[in-house]
Amino acid sequence: MWKYIVKRLLWMIPVLLGIAVVIFTIMYFCPGDPATAILGNSATPAAIEAKRIEMGLDRPYMVRLLEYLNQVFLHFDLGTSYFQNQPVMSGILYRMPYTLTIAVLCMLLQIVIGTPLGITAATHQNGFADRFCMIVALLGVSIPGFWLAMMLVLLFSVQLGWLPPYGVGGIQYYILPCIANAFAGIASQARQTRSSMLEVIRSDYIVTARAKGLSERDVLYKHALPNALIPIITVVGNGMGMMLGGTVVIESVFSIPGIGSYTTNAINNRDYPIVMGGVLFLGAVFSLIMLLVDVIYAYVDPRIKAQYEGQQKSFRRRKKANG
Repeated sequence: MWKYIVKRLLWMIPVLLGIAVVIFTIMYFCPGDPATAILGNSATPAAIEAKRIEMGLDRPYMVRLLEYLNQVFLHFDLGTSYFQNQPVMSGILYRMPYTLTIAVLCMLLQIVIGTPLGITAATHQNGFADRFCMIVALLGVSIPGFWLAMMLVLLFSVQLGWLPPYGVGGIQYYILPCIANAFAGIASQARQTRSSMLEVIRSDYIVTARAKGLSERDVLYKHALPNALIPIITVVGNGMGMMLGGTVVIESVFSIPGIGSYTTNAINNRDYPIVMGGVLFLGAVFSLIMLLVDVIYAYVDPRIKAQYEGQQKSFRRRKKANG
């Protein structure tokens, strides 16, 4: 199992390398000039060109790309902000707790609310509870997160005055952002849980468990749910990535100083090192989350763990035979 984890960690290197190349290429060909954004439209062409040379923006694409990859992967340096003149890594690390707090809280909401909704829908198929849960799921995948965020602010902050509309502080500042960001994930979780549970509860061993006289609660939570967890865990992992991506919009709406708003402001200011560093950092976090999901697979499903162990034993036998 450890060899598999190390192998997956090594596979993250080409993945992050690809992300770095793609985001650098997008930023290189993106309209707009950072030198003009810094000096303003009133600057003379000579001053702008001198600033471009100072910032290294006049060099060819391949030269700048290789320098950026060398800087990131060999020196672990995400560069320096054009406008703030501060290391991008320090800016990301300062803002990381806000973004991860929102993402983790959203993931918990997705699991705690979405999973029971899906189980309820599956156990009351075609009934009122099933249709209600699926209407909630349909709304979740249909309503844009930024629109829902603004409606929540209008209702709970402007009209009722119950919750703060923006900023950071206590847990009350995270309620509206997390609801707006997690709604789509709750919907996806409910739909996948319903689908997985419907497939499992029709199995023969579930009929046998009921025939033995087990309570419906034991049948659902001790027999059906553990065997339906693999697709559900996949949705949780993908949902975590969606939560991280959603913070780009949510943090801007609620003025939360996280990585999302940090990146959005950098896009508006043509501060390309921050944009590239933010995307690369979120890509690394999502890769680690998917690795964690694969490891959880092995502990939830003994067949997957046996497959990993079988591959390792086969590798040892071949190595011993060749050696």
